[in-house]
Amino acid sequence: MDRLKTMWDIVLERKDHHDEKSYTGYLFESGLDKILKKVAEETGETIIAAKNDDNSALCGEVCDLIYHLFVMMAQKGLSLEEVLEETQTRNEKMGNLKQFKQVDRLS
Repeated sequence: MDRLKTMWDIVLERKDHHDEKSYTGYLFESGLDKILKKVAEETGETIIAAKNDDNSALCGEVCDLIYHLFVMMAQKGLSLEEVLEETQTRNEKMGNLKQFKQVDRLS
């Protein structure tokens, strides 16, 4: 968890202090559309790596996806703490079976 927090802190630092040599700064300067395209691209690459049954490639793609999600979160003002709080809320609900609605089917 500490490594993810470190990555998050670096993303925030680059958002506040753009460095022309920083890829993260480039993403922030390019704007939300570019960031979202990268999230979509990394999501697709993660799916392909999972289907190819290559855990080494999958690990790399998951790291890329997390990084781009962090950039998107920072751009939108969503903090890591908010996400962690939500995961805690959801963890507290684990084990509670959701009640599904019965839907009448037409024959």
